[in-house]
Amino acid sequence: MSSVSQMKENSESSKWLDAHYDPVANLYTFSSCIALADLHGDGENKLVVGDLGTGSCNMKLKVYRGTGLMSENTLLDLPTGLVSFLMDQHEPRTPAIAVASGPFIYVYKNLRPYFKFTLPPLEVNALEQDVWNQAREDMIDPLSLKEMLEGIRDKADVPLSVRSLRFLMLDPQDTEAFVNLHKAQPIQRQTVITCIGTLKKNMADEDAVSCLVIGTESKDVYILDPEAFTILSKMSVPSAPTQMDVTGQFDVEFRITVACRNGNIYILRRDSPKPKYCIELSSHPVGLVRMGKSVVVGCAQETLQGFTQKGKKLWTACLPAPVTTMGVMDLPTRGFQAVLVGLANCEVHLYRDKNLISTIKTPDVVTSICFGRYGREDGTLIMTTKGGGLIVKILKRTAVFDDRDSAPGPPLAQSIRLNIPKKTKLYVDQTMRERENAVAMHRAFQMDLSRLRLAAARAYVKALESSLTPMSSSLSEPLKMNAVVQGLGPSFKLTLNIQNTAACRPVMNLAISFLYDESLYSMKTAFFKIPLLVPGLNYPIDTFVECLSDKGISDIIKVFVLREGKSAPLLTAHINMPVSEGLALN
Repeated sequence: MSSVSQMKENSESSKWLDAHYDPVANLYTFSSCIALADLHGDGENKLVVGDLGTGSCNMKLKVYRGTGLMSENTLLDLPTGLVSFLMDQHEPRTPAIAVASGPFIYVYKNLRPYFKFTLPPLEVNALEQDVWNQAREDMIDPLSLKEMLEGIRDKADVPLSVRSLRFLMLDPQDTEAFVNLHKAQPIQRQTVITCIGTLKKNMADEDAVSCLVIGTESKDVYILDPEAFTILSKMSVPSAPTQMDVTGQFDVEFRITVACRNGNIYILRRDSPKPKYCIELSSHPVGLVRMGKSVVVGCAQETLQGFTQKGKKLWTACLPAPVTTMGVMDLPTRGFQAVLVGLANCEVHLYRDKNLISTIKTPDVVTSICFGRYGREDGTLIMTTKGGGLIVKILKRTAVFDDRDSAPGPPLAQSIRLNIPKKTKLYVDQTMRERENAVAMHRAFQMDLSRLRLAAARAYVKALESSLTPMSSSLSEPLKMNAVVQGLGPSFKLTLNIQNTAACRPVMNLAISFLYDESLYSMKTAFFKIPLLVPGLNYPIDTFVECLSDKGISDIIKVFVLREGKSAPLLTAHINMPVSEGLALN
């Protein structure tokens, strides 16, 4: 078993070259904050990373060339997304870098700050504005202000601003200083960016101008102009978006697939401010990628699911560990596309549809994945780990991925549709006959079913009336009996096991009688009385049967359990006697 697994690991590792591994690169990021771009137009792609730092400080925009750090810029807040895009037609065609951070988008051109876009402010609650105006004019004290803001928070449709929410969290002794500090400033309600993507403007070429697409905490999706950074389109979703995938062109037709915090996935289309389709998941989405015309979603319940562009479920694959990150492996030169899934068990699985075609072992849990052209090498896989490490692998040009599923389970042929033959004329004629005579056929079936039920009921009643069953139907004498025949012949030992199934009442005055062919069998005692039967105990009664025939034939012996003063038996048993092998041998 170990040799087989060793051979499998060797075959998987033979597809990738371990180009670089730095376990102390101090890169803490996610797949949404990593991109590959030719920043200088020299044909060499660089790795651009939005580094989260410690989460409260040391947030930086880092650029790697080869295995070394090329440059870094300090970020003022935590990055939530990073994309590279072409914003104009000017030569040289060098892409810009857009970093989403808080309510801002920082645009870098030639690795220098170029533009800062700010999300439009949201509507302020009128009641909240009025309460703060009263506080500014010292018409109410901080305690009354707090009570009024709590009432507005519980009932108002428009949420409170950050200032009011922070005020409600303060201790009573700190409220007065907070009011004196902020009451003269105007109230603003600002949302933040949760995810970012790019959308081609009017051409599908790789070097075409792209628009920025952003999702916000206020449940809105904005499409921005690539040059003026004005809002071209605004759409709304029922919940705050967390991940998105964008395809198409803004001027022609596009689809924006948005995974939201309520556990659903919504699909937005051109000229529709509301979602066109909705995919309801059984658990929250962890990863979202597009592969061809299908959408692949990694869920929190350790499953990978495929859907069509209209939300129809195609397949489900179970995973051995929770999903940490996902990415697309696209090789246009080979016409190969697959989904990279990082798992919490230090593995990266490569799926094509629901088939597991490769597994990569990693030294640590992978937190971000990016596949594409790095430097001058097309098939480069870049991963960052939970401990801050950087892994770079290069796909060998001789690597071949089989379409068969390497995971244990049902064979691939099980998912292939059967080649069902075309409908014959006989089949069509029979279908037409059944359609035309459906009422008559149903009545005939019901008549036959009723006759079968009547025959079964009559046989059951007859068995009960003649006591032909091995269990008594009488409530006063509830008995159960079975028989066992032992021996090869000509002498047989016949054992009858009789049991009183009543709860607490004994049964007495019973007798047993045997009925048999006297030319074939003889019994020393064919009639005897049964002692008092205590409830729940099994009473074995033995007798011996002698076979008189040497012709190798057998017959049935009937056993009757009788009650004194009654002509009908309480129980009846038919014993199929075996052939006497002793006489046959003699």
